[in-house]
Order: sequence, then structure tokens, then C-alpha cells
Amino acid sequence: MKPLKALWICGLLLAPGWGAAQEIEFHPPALASDPGALAIMRDLAERILPVYQENNPELYLTNLSALQLVSGGYASANATLQTLRERRPSTDAEQPEGGAVLYDIYAQAREAEAAGPVPFAQAFTQAFRDVLFRLSDQNAYAVTAWRSPPLSVLQAAVQSGFDQRRSKGTIALPDAVDLIVKFLAFEANRSFGPLMPALDAEDDQRRYVAEDRVLIKTPAGASIFAVVVRPRSDAKTLPALLEYTIYVNSPNYAKECAAHGYVGVVAYTRETPQSPYRVVPYQNDGDDVRSVIDWIARQPWSDGRVGMYGGSYSGFTQWAAAKRLPPALQAIATEAPTAPGIDFPMRDHVFRNSAYRWVFNVTNKKGWDATYNDARWLALEQRWYQSGKSYFEFDHTDQRPNLFFHRWLHHPSYDGFWQKLIPYRQQFAQINIPVLTTAGYFGGDEIGALYYFTQHYQYNPGANHTLLVGPYDDNVLERAPSATLRGYQLDPVALIDLHELRYQWFDFVFKGAPKPALLADRVNFEVMGANEWRHVPSLEAMANGSQRFFLDAARSGDEHVLAQQKSSGATSVRQSVNFADRSDATWAPQFNILGNGPQSHNSLKFVSDPLPNPIEVNGLISGRLDFTVNKMDMDLTVALYELLPSGDYLELFDPGYEFRASYARDRVHRNLLKAGERQQLSFTSDRLTSRRLQAGSRLVVVLGVNKRSDQQINYGGGDDVSAEALADDDTPLKIRWYSGSYIDMPVQR
Repeated sequence: MKPLKALWICGLLLAPGWGAAQEIEFHPPALASDPGALAIMRDLAERILPVYQENNPELYLTNLSALQLVSGGYASANATLQTLRERRPSTDAEQPEGGAVLYDIYAQAREAEAAGPVPFAQAFTQAFRDVLFRLSDQNAYAVTAWRSPPLSVLQAAVQSGFDQRRSKGTIALPDAVDLIVKFLAFEANRSFGPLMPALDAEDDQRRYVAEDRVLIKTPAGASIFAVVVRPRSDAKTLPALLEYTIYVNSPNYAKECAAHGYVGVVAYTRETPQSPYRVVPYQNDGDDVRSVIDWIARQPWSDGRVGMYGGSYSGFTQWAAAKRLPPALQAIATEAPTAPGIDFPMRDHVFRNSAYRWVFNVTNKKGWDATYNDARWLALEQRWYQSGKSYFEFDHTDQRPNLFFHRWLHHPSYDGFWQKLIPYRQQFAQINIPVLTTAGYFGGDEIGALYYFTQHYQYNPGANHTLLVGPYDDNVLERAPSATLRGYQLDPVALIDLHELRYQWFDFVFKGAPKPALLADRVNFEVMGANEWRHVPSLEAMANGSQRFFLDAARSGDEHVLAQQKSSGATSVRQSVNFADRSDATWAPQFNILGNGPQSHNSLKFVSDPLPNPIEVNGLISGRLDFTVNKMDMDLTVALYELLPSGDYLELFDPGYEFRASYARDRVHRNLLKAGERQQLSFTSDRLTSRRLQAGSRLVVVLGVNKRSDQQINYGGGDDVSAEALADDDTPLKIRWYSGSYIDMPVQR
């Protein structure tokens, strides 16, 4: 897999690596859109060209072409760009980036415009046609699907550069190059942007046969609408790739599938704005998607084989289809799939307010309700939280009760209501088709991904199921990984095109292509901090040992000790959580993965000594909590951090492992705690991570009690948690954590 490159007109926004900051006279125009701005920037580029230097050849050629284009040296710019193309690796030449191609076309059009009486629009149109005619469907799709930042963003970047230097009268040489690059991005997009919709549509018409509103009738009489896109040049029957989704306005990848040599089908749940059926999330999808798969297999363009793809809800529908596997379904590639009853609408049995927001919108005939902006949403959560009312009354606080939300609340365990939606136990044993699952250490739906993966192998040891997991969030397949995720800089090897990897895997399954090297074994994971991918046959094989850390009562300031040896005395740490205190209604967990440290909120922090040597933590953490508590239940969270020598804290996974104590032993049957008695509770996290901790770093465990405004509150009375209210029992939760409590870290020695 080739690394991803951040594109902003062929990566032109890279900062130049200059040493001395030579000052050049510069008087910017008032506005980036001023008619005279081009002449001013041309004059600046002409003065910089004779003195521009750069040691990095790639960066030199990239910036040189920008200087030449802005100065009007179009023939020279095209020659420079040709040299740049020749320097690219052969794989890049075979798979050109969309932004790079459009930038080349722009340069050719400007040269043609300057050479003769040819308007720019005509020159760009002809160059676009000439270039795309020579490209394959896949490479042409990379061009037509590429989108620059909005023109307003490009203009704002130029305007900011002008405003910063308006009063100075001069500009440093590196800043001048940077400003010219930004101006070119704005000028180029302003010039060819209005031409692109018609040119894209023209190229699509030449390449594809597209049907936007295909009606599929199920045996039950439901109407399902679908989009079907086929390669026009391919007369033979083809396998189809299907996404079955509840989101009418989600990105449509049917054309992308067709560009890769498949029939692309995107089908929507039976209730869409065009359908008379009411949306019923989850409950009908298994039967309906199987009907769609059967319909695909009967079409004259189908070779009888169907693969499914997609993430989140679309990931769920793949497993819903596989529960009673239709013969035509031959492979599924799922990214961070939702597992209803496992990670949604509750996560480890703790219901989330976001489930109400989601179900209200997907069952709303008018579509997503824009009035539910973040400010209104936060106000609703805080109003309910401060009222102390039961969770059954959460949606009543909004005066918009939702039938589906309440139906879910009546099924807090993983009971038959949830079990019938996706494969359960022995039903996994019947699934022998190839499966690819992609997930991230920093994605909420990693829980669902690991549930499907572990259950599949538990009941079918010979399953053909491949897992790829790395330092990503749930959106990685929608927007490819960037170099930095919420403050954490990803290792270079993690910057791969997972979107393209999915098609390479489908080619392996359906077309006999080589298996992608990144998917060498059942479990493929990136070791953060080691800049390395590993490939092992199981989750257990990610580590070859375990290191135990005890939650010691000894203190160092506000922190407790995370010790490698159990304390010889009968020591303990006391913790109290006041449910009546609602002054923390605005509290929210920190957003950044790398930051100043975990915020103290109903939690205790345990910190180890500095590590004498680097250690790798690879896999699922586990542990045993030894405690007494005055309640019959509680919701807990366990979060892990690496405290770097610099003083920054790096989360090892996010969100933290959150679970309801009464379901830790069994997700189907509730086992209440024994109030006032010393007891032990073993757990295994459903969160996965891999990180090489530095020598000198410290391991940090944060053990907390969940009491927050964005989720259900467990008051510990032992009744249905959704029915409990503050008025029923406002007694503080009091816990005594004994030093026999420990965390087992899976390590690679």
C-alpha cells in the first residue's frame, strides 16, 4: 500500500524549508478577489524566481512550478511538472492522484491560452478530455471524485496572508513562496471549479450506465430503492458490491465500485423519503437486505456473486444478512460495524443519549433535523441531568418521546430482542465466506468490530475472517487517515489508503488478484510508536506475555501508585461519588488523544514508576477489582495512558473501557453486587490497543465511576436502571478499592 498524500492542489501547501528569512518589498491588495491581485502576485513571483532555492528536490520542483505559473511562465511550469511526474515512483504514475492530474490540466490549459486566441474554459475543457480519455476508469474516478477545499477556504487563506503583511511593506522569502502557493490554489480553483460539474458528468456518461431510482420489491411487499452503476465498457457479467444503508444522504460509492470493475449498488432501508413504509431501525434489515441480494443475483449483468461493504450501520446490515446467509453473498468488508445490543444504543449496557438523537432523526420523515444543533443538544442533556429524573423520562424532557428509544430501554441486557438481529452463538459457525473487518483504537465502534471477530472465531475456528486495526477513528474509511488525529501524530506506516485496500481485498476474493500484503494473517495491527505493522493468527498472539500492575493505596500527591508488586499490608483507597451534585452538568471528557492529562471526574489515577526499558502493550487488557461498595450496582470506566517523559499524556485507546458491573460476568443475565461485602470482579476489556511505550514513560490507569450528563445514570439500587431517579435514592456511592485490585497488560517481550 502506498502512503497517502495530503492533497491541496497536488500538495502545494507544504511549507518551504528555508533557513535565512530574506525580506522582500511587498504591498498586498485589499482583497484576495481584487482584479489587480494577480498582477501583484505575478510581480512577486517574478522577483522570487531568480533567487529561489530548496534542498528537497520534490519540494523544489513543486514550489518552482507554482512560482512559474503565477509569474506567467506556463511553458516552463509544464516542463517542471513533467520532471516532477518522471520522479514519481512507478506505482504513483500508475495510480495518479486526482488533485495532481487537475493541476497538470490547469497548467496545460494556461499554456494553450497564452499560445493562441483560445479562451481558458475551452483550453481547460480540451485538456481535461484529452487527459481523461487516456486514463482507466479507476484513475479517471480519482480525478472526477477529487474535491479541493471550498473556494471560500482557499480565499480566506490568501486573505489572511495579505492582512498579516499589509502594514509591514515587506515579506520574508519563505512566507512569500507560501503565499504564492496559496494564491495559486485559490486562482486555479476559481478558474476551473465552475467547469468541473459538466466535465465530470460528461466523463461519467462515457464510462458508466447509471440508474438512480431502481425499485426492488421484497417478498413481504416492502419497497426498497437502490442506485445501480455499471461500467459501460464491460459487456460481461460482473460481481456486484452492495452497501445497504439507512442514510439517504450518505456518500454514494456505487460509481467508485464501478470504476474498480464491479457493479456498484447502494440500497436504502425500506423507509426513505420516497417510500410509504415507516422506518424501523434494525428490525427489518436482515430480511430486506437478503431480498436485495437475491434480486441482484437475478439481474442479467450479475455473475451471481455479491460482496457487501460499509461501516457503522452498513456494517451491521452485512452481519444481519449473514445471519441466514444467502447463497449469492460471497464476501463482506466491514469497517467499524455497529453491533446492536453490544455497542449501540448502549455500550456495555450503559445507554447513551446520542441513541435518542440518532433514532429521532433517522425515523423523521423530514430527514435529519437541523434544529438539533450541538447547543440545543447540550442544553437538553443538561436540563435532564440537573432535573434528576429517570432515564425513561429523558426524551420527555425534550417533549418528543420516541417509541423506538423506549423499546430499546426495556431491553438493557443482551436478550432475545437483540440476539435475533445479528448472528448469535452457533449461527456464527455457518458463516464461511471471507470477511474483512477494519477498526481503530480510537473508534467507538471498535467494540462492535471485535465482538463480531471474536464470536466468529469462537463458534467457527476455521473461519476466514481478517482483522485490520490501527490508530484510527470510526470515520477513517470515509475520510482517509490524516497525519494527525486529535493531537496525536500517526506513524508514517499508518498513513495508508484503507479505502483502496478494501478494493484490493475484493479483487483477491472475486478476481484472483494477489492478497494485499498488509493482510498477511488473521490479525494485522499497527504498533503505535514502533512505526510497524504486525501480523499474527489471533488476538491472543498479539502478545507473548502479561505484566500485572496493582492499584496500590500509596499516594504521591493526588495520585496513587500503580505497582508491579502487591502491597504486603491490607491497604485500600476510598472513593465517594455524590449523585446529588449536578454542578458537573457541563463536564465532558477531553477530546485530544495527546494532551495535558486526564481530567479528574469521579475517578482515581494510578501512576507507575518510570519504565526502565521500552515495553509493547499489544491486545486486550484485563484485570480483577477487589472492593466493597454500599450499592448493588455501579457503572465503571477504565482508561489507560502513557505519561511521556515530556509530561504529555497519550491515550492508549479511546473511549475508555466502560461497563456496568452487574453485567461484567454475563451480558445476558444481570448479577447484582453485594452491598457492604468485600467481593471481586474480573473483567476483560472490549477495547484493543497496541503501543510501544518509551523508556522513561509511566503507565497510567484511571479508574472512574460514570456519572455524566450524556448517558444513563446508574444509582445502584438494583432495579431497572432506566427507572431509577435521584429522588428514589440520593445516597452517595461509596467504594473501598483494595490493593489486591490489578490490571493485566498484554505485553510483547
